[in-house]
Amino acid sequence: MRKIGMSAFELAERFIGISEVVGIASNPQILAMLQLDERWPGGDDVPWCSAFVNDICWLLRLPRSKSLSARSWLLVGEGIDPVIAEAAFDVVILKRGKGDQPGPEVIEAPGHVGFYAGRSSRGILVLGGNRGDAVNVWMFEEESILGIRRIY
Repeated sequence: MRKIGMSAFELAERFIGISEVVGIASNPQILAMLQLDERWPGGDDVPWCSAFVNDICWLLRLPRSKSLSARSWLLVGEGIDPVIAEAAFDVVILKRGKGDQPGPEVIEAPGHVGFYAGRSSRGILVLGGNRGDAVNVWMFEEESILGIRRIY
């Protein structure tokens, strides 16, 4: 039987390798993601993880945060337990950096967002933009998770 449609994770995988342009130029694809909801970014040298997730959701006509703030995704979709997360339509919202940071109740604090990609023995895998200035899969410690939201 043929599967109809694709998940957000499957579409996001097709963007792996898209990266910022070194120097004063910008990657027009990343710039388009950034300017989908905000007109001010003039280059790809700003945080764009939320822009990437918004772009994938926009392409699939899924709910989205319409914000460049990573933590804005804590208000989209349905919160789920990390134990039942799947690589399909689940979005992971994470603290950014180390040290003492506010919890999920503080939406305006720094964060990171991407699509759930699975688990490893060392942590959670997230497919997202702006890690190493590119779209890729990155490992994060479980303690950095602020929330996981199912988007459908």
